[in-house]
Amino acid sequence: MTRFSFSINATDGKARRGSISMQRGEIRTPAFMPVGTAATVKAMKPESVRATGADIILGNTYHLMLRPGAERMAKLGGLHSFMNWDRPILTDSGGYQVMSLSELRKLTESGVEFRSHIDGSKHMLTPERSMEIQRLLGSDIVMAFDECPRADQPRDEIAESMELSMRWAKRSRVEFDRGGEHAESAALFGIQQGALIEDLRKVSADKLIDIGFDGYAVGGLAVGEGQEAMFATLDFAPDQLPQDKPRYLMGVGKPDDLVGAVERGIDMFDCVLPTRSGRNGQAFTWSGPLNLRNARHAEDTGPLDERCSCPTCASYSRAYLHHLQKSGEILGAMLVTEHNLSFYQQLMQAMRDAIGAGQFTQFASDFRRDYLKADT
Repeated sequence: MTRFSFSINATDGKARRGSISMQRGEIRTPAFMPVGTAATVKAMKPESVRATGADIILGNTYHLMLRPGAERMAKLGGLHSFMNWDRPILTDSGGYQVMSLSELRKLTESGVEFRSHIDGSKHMLTPERSMEIQRLLGSDIVMAFDECPRADQPRDEIAESMELSMRWAKRSRVEFDRGGEHAESAALFGIQQGALIEDLRKVSADKLIDIGFDGYAVGGLAVGEGQEAMFATLDFAPDQLPQDKPRYLMGVGKPDDLVGAVERGIDMFDCVLPTRSGRNGQAFTWSGPLNLRNARHAEDTGPLDERCSCPTCASYSRAYLHHLQKSGEILGAMLVTEHNLSFYQQLMQAMRDAIGAGQFTQFASDFRRDYLKADT
């Protein structure tokens, strides 16, 4: 079986349609990965996640190392069997979550010492430990350990942070390669840093390419800089990375973010937005986001989205979903989450189809015309 391979079978401008082949299955790109932070995609059974069209999900190293623990996970057979998901899993390195604990962590060349947000216990996360945890989890796509600076930090601080991440990337590569059977079946992605600064991102990309990775992530975006600044960075950042490797934009995003990023050459995405929004009564539709708590839906017998083929749209009215949200019923979170994840996968399929037909520019224009409306 193939350990990891990526092929591009169609392009339209910078947009690419392709496929990643791994031992646990094919990942169609552009791909959206539902986030299963703590070994669960919230409000969804794994088989329901797969039924939406998802080829791969994301797990979180930081949360899983704290609970239930990486060593315990390995004793239980790894993350796939633990959560009953037999398809590929990408695990982030834990770096972003640790960096967000600014008052609970100490950063050194070695790594990051931090206190658990759960019980205050002390932990040390290094590139080597991150690789070990992801090996114990049985991750299919492993992310190098990095630091994610804020875009509003001074240039010298961003440059220093980027250089540290590149040293950690090298250590991640060395430790991953020592992983025995896991290294023979999994893939390792490097993470480009440099905030919004083009020449720093170029230095980062060149260093990552010198190390050599199976895929490359664009890190340090979608952290508060806004869509305009993010797109301006994506106008150059993906082009600095290898053309023949998948490019992953971490933590993105809204449906219009996905379309704009695919236009700029991105192949993979993850975001908590469709599940978090589902729990809070926001549904994504082809006509824009919809707030189910609005009174205007109280007597609407129509589906969330006429164009959507998901089970929620096939069987439940806006009025019923409005009632569930207003009543705080768990079923409301389940049904809207299922719809949102289905919509995201339908959007990815529509983009793949448009790229294959050489009609992506028109698709993107039509999508923005219909989607970018006031909340309904």
